[in-house]
Amino acid sequence: MTRGLTYSLTELATAIGATVQGDGDCKIHNVAAIAQAQPGEISFVTDRKYRKYLTQTKASAILLDEKLASRCPINALVMSNPKLGFAKLLTLLRPQSLPTGGIHPTAVVGANCQIDPSAHIGAHVVIEEDVVIGPRTLIGAGASIGRGSQIGSDCCLHSRVTLYSQTRIGDRSIIHSGAVIGADGFGLIQDEKGEWVKIPQVGRVIIGDDVEIGANATIDRGALDDTVIGNGVKIDDLVMIAHNVRIGDHTVIAGCAGVAGSTTVGRHCMIGASAGLNGHIEICDNVIITGMGMIQKSITKPGIYSSGTGMQTNREWRKSVIRFWQLDELAKRLKRLEKLIR
Repeated sequence: MTRGLTYSLTELATAIGATVQGDGDCKIHNVAAIAQAQPGEISFVTDRKYRKYLTQTKASAILLDEKLASRCPINALVMSNPKLGFAKLLTLLRPQSLPTGGIHPTAVVGANCQIDPSAHIGAHVVIEEDVVIGPRTLIGAGASIGRGSQIGSDCCLHSRVTLYSQTRIGDRSIIHSGAVIGADGFGLIQDEKGEWVKIPQVGRVIIGDDVEIGANATIDRGALDDTVIGNGVKIDDLVMIAHNVRIGDHTVIAGCAGVAGSTTVGRHCMIGASAGLNGHIEICDNVIITGMGMIQKSITKPGIYSSGTGMQTNREWRKSVIRFWQLDELAKRLKRLEKLIR
């Protein structure tokens, strides 16, 4: 555990927008899980099933909501959204140490690059010609930055990230290891012999500010137009974004989801794990797609959308499948019966 700075409970409350319950002068130096927390540490409770620990924990303070505050016998920070407070506390109490600026001697840097002196370029990084890297940006070991790419300030590209040529990344964005940004889209056409001919992909990938892209995610370059990832978008591990897709600001996409080519997703959407979005459709703002949802057509109204079936025992599932196969025949029988009744 890396110890950060020490704050009074009052200072923490001011920083995260909480109210102090108890001793505001109590000193806190770390955040810890409620069952393991020790004196000098603050913990948090966001789920009712953990409230039994409120009387057992050794923590010096607890972060919780108003409903649980009356049950807390020790110092507390009280706010309506403890999860948000927890994220802010981690930033304060577990600050990340960043390497100093400079280029590792094993890195390869092409001609005409503009790399800010405060940027850190790790071991065995390859940077092709005409690349621009902004202040305080970190490029991890073994990363590859393609020709003509531009990366803004305060970004972090972890080890072995690959950017193809002409990729654009805004400020304060994070890309995790193994992500591949700007590979060719899956553009193919059959000729008269039935053989597949590759369509050159000449667009770019444009990524906004405050974006986070998970490990081994892939975002393909556009065919002609660009693939665009808006500001504040969060993309989980193993997500696939195809060519010419546009993702609106502050949308989140969970692991293993896929978005097919030329689809537009609006702002403030939530796409669940393993969901699949068909190509050439539009999803409006403020849509939630639950896990494993298959979206085949455009969505024009905000709301929650689902597809597929929930878990059953294997025995129940087999019965359900058989009945599903019988639906067409049952519908025909129902129509015949309705005609007889009439």
